[in-house]
Amino acid sequence: MRAVIQRVSRASVTVEGKIISEIETGLLILLGIESEDSKEDIAWLSRKVANLRIFNDEEGVMNKSLLEIDGNAIVVSQFTLHASTKKGNRPSYLKAAKPDVSIPLYEKFLIQLQTDLGKSVGTGIFGADMKVDLLNDGPVTIVIDTKNRE
Repeated sequence: MRAVIQRVSRASVTVEGKIISEIETGLLILLGIESEDSKEDIAWLSRKVANLRIFNDEEGVMNKSLLEIDGNAIVVSQFTLHASTKKGNRPSYLKAAKPDVSIPLYEKFLIQLQTDLGKSVGTGIFGADMKVDLLNDGPVTIVIDTKNRE
């Protein structure tokens, strides 16, 4: 799994002109899934996201997690995170899992993150043409790949 995690002051996902998810302070997580991803990747990434200390404490130091600030999250599936641009100018998406694999893994990740946070998590609509609006706070953007555990 590959995740692009953005600390946001606000974020929303719109499909066909209708806002389907909206948060204030928290994280917008773009999630790319590979066929080789497993329940271990889901558990590891969810814990990492929930406990990632990228929110400011009282002294302005990034020392607090999403859990500690009681922030919210939106998770949007994004297969393009596994794009390969080695050959030519048209990206290849061969590493991205097909929907029959990625949808169940995406849903399991959502359930795990909701469990780890103790609250609902916003989503996009899998496979839909989504408009993602965000105000990146910082800006703070972290990329995590479960294959490298970093």
